[in-house]
Amino acid sequence: MSTTSESATTENVYLDGNFAPVAAEVTHTDLEVTGTVPEALTGRYLRTGPNPLVANDGSYHWFSGDGMVHGVDLRDGAATWYRNRWVRSPEMSAHLGEPDVPRDIGGWYPGSGNTNTFHHAGRVWAVTEGSLPYEIGPELETLRSCNFGGPLPGGTNAHPKFDPDTNELHVVSYAFEAPFLRYHVIDVDGRVTRTEEIEMGGPVMVHDMGFTSSRVVFFDLPVVFQWDLATAGVSLPFRWDPEYRARIGVMPRAGTAADTTWIDVEPCYVYHPLNAYDVGDTVVMDLVVHPRAFDDDRGDPSQGLPTLQRWTIDLTARTVNREVVDERGQEFPRVDERVAGRPHRYGYSLANSGIEGLGGLGGDARTSILKHDVVAGTTVEHEFPDGGVGSEFVFVPASATAAEDEGWLLGYVFDPRSGSSDLQILDAQDLAAPPVASVHLRARVPQGFHGNWMPDSAIGRR
Repeated sequence: MSTTSESATTENVYLDGNFAPVAAEVTHTDLEVTGTVPEALTGRYLRTGPNPLVANDGSYHWFSGDGMVHGVDLRDGAATWYRNRWVRSPEMSAHLGEPDVPRDIGGWYPGSGNTNTFHHAGRVWAVTEGSLPYEIGPELETLRSCNFGGPLPGGTNAHPKFDPDTNELHVVSYAFEAPFLRYHVIDVDGRVTRTEEIEMGGPVMVHDMGFTSSRVVFFDLPVVFQWDLATAGVSLPFRWDPEYRARIGVMPRAGTAADTTWIDVEPCYVYHPLNAYDVGDTVVMDLVVHPRAFDDDRGDPSQGLPTLQRWTIDLTARTVNREVVDERGQEFPRVDERVAGRPHRYGYSLANSGIEGLGGLGGDARTSILKHDVVAGTTVEHEFPDGGVGSEFVFVPASATAAEDEGWLLGYVFDPRSGSSDLQILDAQDLAAPPVASVHLRARVPQGFHGNWMPDSAIGRR
């Protein structure tokens, strides 16, 4: 395909370096591979991110760009294709002169599908928080938006939680008018079976949630929606409010909103927990914590060094004990999804030097992948050579019965020397070693957000 975007200028950091959008939808086959793709990897690695077709240099924010899904198909020890496709939101369809895809009722705006891709009920979805997920087809085409039988008046958040025992999907969605938060359960067939309306202190950004085998954790933290910024046309109208009461809420999954225990915490912001689990009347949660976020006129997504912390939440004493697990700047924490909501030993994150590092901007830009062993208290690092710029890496187990760290980590890495990207496959048990395989894409994958491994068995392909 030859659909193109406008050229970006370089006055906005989110339009420079590897943040800059790519200009075309492409399909590449016969991909060159250095190393060997494991035979057990049969499926697709898909990740979405912002790729604006048209961007105003003065007001564009990374979080608001048009969604583009990037995917690599792996099978039989080879990489069969790379594709990238814009998610066909109503705005994108209009830009491209295409008819709208079918759309269910729900969400507080259409969204762009730029934040996460995941599979559920045999299908692949791309989502932006506050909107309905878009179903993505076998060639990354956009099929429809879906409310899972609804209603989903606030859409979903960007990070659904999968229960590995029930295969249900658990999501929250936030809104700008009461109720400010809703919690939904979506069954294995893709139908909403439960909704709880949660009383929050105000219209705050709730990007993710904590999740255990018996509880959910809500973040009521001081990144607050500002109506004056919204009416002024600011693309991401949230700002840090130092006067806002920071707290978390813990609700039994078998209970109701009235059973939520609210506990005050020191002001901070959390985009992403790594994992959480129950220990009697406490919840243990590992998560990346930002000292502040959106605390300037640009609405930059973080200020201060985000660190990996362990929060021990005592529901009887109503206290939260915070301990720094790793003091390096990092984000995009991931865990083996088979232990989601259960005790874990290992977690993975992207170490980076801030926004400039993620964009590959400046001579000191640096990213690496960290493997945290929270039992032994150790961390192993995989460094990208020659200024390579990493992104979120996803753990894929070698088999259904493999050990917790027996498998591979998959993610995109931008090579500033060639101007193109690789899909790298790392051995999770030997993380410091060179990649098991590097799939050379002959294209650049802009810095994006979240993705997942879509095994054939989960998306109806055999």
